[in-house]
Parts: sequence; structure tokens; C-alpha cells
Amino acid sequence: MSLQNNGADLRQSAPASGATVEQWLAYLEAIHPTEIDLGLDRVLVVLRRLFPRKPAARIITVAGTNGKGSTVAAVEALLQAAGRTTGAYTSPHLHLYNERIRIHGDPVSDEVLISAFEKVESARKNTSLSYFEFGTLAAFVVFAQAGIQDWILEVGLGGRLDAVNVMDADLAIITSVDIDHVAFLGDDREQIGFEKAGILRPGIPAVCADTNPPRSVLQQASAQKVRLALTGRDYQISEGEGPQLQLTFQGRSVQLPSGPLPVPSLAAAVVACYTLEPELASQEVEQTLSQLRVPGRFERLMEAPQVYVDVGHNPHAARWLAGRLTAMARPGQSIRAVYAALGDKDIEGVVAAMKPLVGHWYLAGLDVPRGLSAEQLGQRIASSGITPAGTTGTVAGALDQALTAASEDDLVIVFGSFFTVAQARAVLAPQAS
Repeated sequence: MSLQNNGADLRQSAPASGATVEQWLAYLEAIHPTEIDLGLDRVLVVLRRLFPRKPAARIITVAGTNGKGSTVAAVEALLQAAGRTTGAYTSPHLHLYNERIRIHGDPVSDEVLISAFEKVESARKNTSLSYFEFGTLAAFVVFAQAGIQDWILEVGLGGRLDAVNVMDADLAIITSVDIDHVAFLGDDREQIGFEKAGILRPGIPAVCADTNPPRSVLQQASAQKVRLALTGRDYQISEGEGPQLQLTFQGRSVQLPSGPLPVPSLAAAVVACYTLEPELASQEVEQTLSQLRVPGRFERLMEAPQVYVDVGHNPHAARWLAGRLTAMARPGQSIRAVYAALGDKDIEGVVAAMKPLVGHWYLAGLDVPRGLSAEQLGQRIASSGITPAGTTGTVAGALDQALTAASEDDLVIVFGSFFTVAQARAVLAPQAS
């Protein structure tokens, strides 16, 4: 693979001084020939120009099929509780690109983001970078300039060849390993586990929250002498007080909230932070986690009827979502689903996980790259024996259909992708959009 233009259109002119974030993002989309282009060669070239030496920060890298965003948010909050300054890099965003880069919990300003884009653009010269690679390097610039102590980096896709992995982790977390992004990662858990375990480094501590980790993860950890903490072996999650669960790790016990975030993600975050900050008090951990919320992760936006949104978009995430709904559903309550999805997802698998719970389906189209129209989505789920209660071109329209039909006692779940949730939040929580 060429380390130079790699087929990019070098005739594109960088945004001029005074350009907006939107103009910069349009430029990032235009300068590389493909949206997803896994590999570290190009980004390493530019990284070395920006950072001749590894930044004097602690790097926490998070990979996994699902649960990454919740894990990052929990690690971020817990390290702040321990008195550390944090930078978190996540993707995708719901409403504004700035959400991807947080300093001490807050999205960066347009000015800081544009300044970082300008520095990456100056450093890349004629090396082509994808949209994600460019943004990842910009996040590194932001964190370095702010003097952040802990960088918490969420892998975008896979792990081994993801741009985030150009930084050597000081601690790694693998949240879960399941089937997704088959075209890039393979179609079985062993292949996918191999890719995700690519974030491990010799001798570092790591946490794996998957209850049945693939052999490929365990083998890589063993070969590199990684100090791997496994759920069920090195830390346990058991019944606690009332609806809460109890985490036990190295003789310490912590009560974990049972919702709205995935318990395995919270537990992995606690184990990671105890490893990094052994003096962190259990009471501080419990208080921090009890207050933690992540936009779009089983987020309640309305009462009577209850309306929840969730970004789950693959069967593994749908099974977790079905479990949460099962735990909270009241006898006789009708569950209505507003569903919109991207065409490269395992829609049949998602529907199979949710079908036993959902009484009424409202299908919406997504007018985005890879998005399905409502009609296409209906064709995909027809084999599941589902007759939609409504079909419309937008999430807002499908949500209106569901709310019109719902009684005050019903529950409405809006899910299927970040785009689906973003459009629902724009209707139900415009002040947060």
C-alpha cells in the first residue's frame, strides 16, 4: 500500500482560515477514496510527524463488538473521580462531531477542533488519510495540547488495524466479541477476536468482559504475557442488594447499578480503574456509576407512554436490549418498536432477538449512506413473519405513528442505529440535539 496519495484527490484545497467545522468535515470526506480503509501505515507516517515521541499520557484503549461507548464513559467518570484529567475519543457521534472528542467530559469547542484539524493537515503533507484516521489524529492533538493525563480511546472498527491502535495502550479493555462488520473482520468469533486482541501490548494489564472469550484472545494475551483480567475468573458479578449486582475483584466489592448501561461494561471499567488507581474508594465508584448516563444507550426520553432509544444495531446488542425490556416490562404492557437500520447489518438476527417482545413494529427509512428505505427494511424482515403496523420514510414519522397508537401504559423503543436514535432525539429532546 502506498504511503503517499493512495488514490486520493490531491486537487482538493484545504479549508481556508475561518472555515467552519462543517467545511472541514466535508473536506475530510473528500480527500480519501474510501470511507473505511483499515491499516496503520498511513496514519503512522503522520503520527510520527505530529508526535516524534509517545505523549506523556496514560493510554486506555477500548475495543469490542458492543459496550465500548458505555465502558469509555464509565472509565472516564471513574478516573475523574480519582482526580485525573481525562480525554475521551469515541465514535460515531449522535448530533455534532465535537461529541467524539471530550475533555474532562465536555465536547471540544469548534475552535479547538479546527485548530487540531489544521495541525493534522499541515503534518500529513501528501499522505492520504481517511475521515476516521484524520479525526483520530486530531483527537490526539487536542489531548496533547490540553495536557491530559489519561487518554481513553475507543476503537472504531476491529482493533489490530484501527487508527486508534497506532498508540500503544497502557491498559486495554475488550468488552465483547460477536459477529458484526463481517466484510472487514471475518464471519466467526475467532477471527474477530484476533482483530480485537490486536490492541494488546506485551506486559500491559488488560480486561476482557466477554464471558466466553475466543481462544484467539486468550492465546494473544498469553503470548504477550498480558496481565488479563477475565470475568468469572479474576472478577465476579453476582446478585447484590435489590436490583443491583455486586462486583468482586481482588477482595473488594462494589454494588453496580442494574441499568440503563450494560453491567459487563461497568464492571470492566471498574476493574480497569482499580488496576490503574488502587486507592479509588468503593463509595466513590458506586456514587459515580449510579449517576452515569450515556446519550442513546437505553435512554428514556418520555413518560406515559414510556419512550426509550437505544443505538443497538446487531444481534448481540439486540439480545441485551431484549433482556432490559424483559426485566422492566409490566404484565399486559404493549411494546411498540420504531426500527430503522443500515443495509449491511444482520437485520434478521436483530429482529429474531426482539420479536418475542415486540407486539407492533413501525418501520422507518434512513436517508444516509448504507441506509435502507422503509420498504427495503420491510422486505428484509418479511421472512420473520412480521407484518408492520406502520411504514414511513422517516424516523420522526414512524415515531408519530407509534405514539398515536400507543396508550399511556405502553412502552415504545426506538432503535437500530446511531442515525435512528439521533433523529428520535431531535424530536423528543431537541434541547440535547
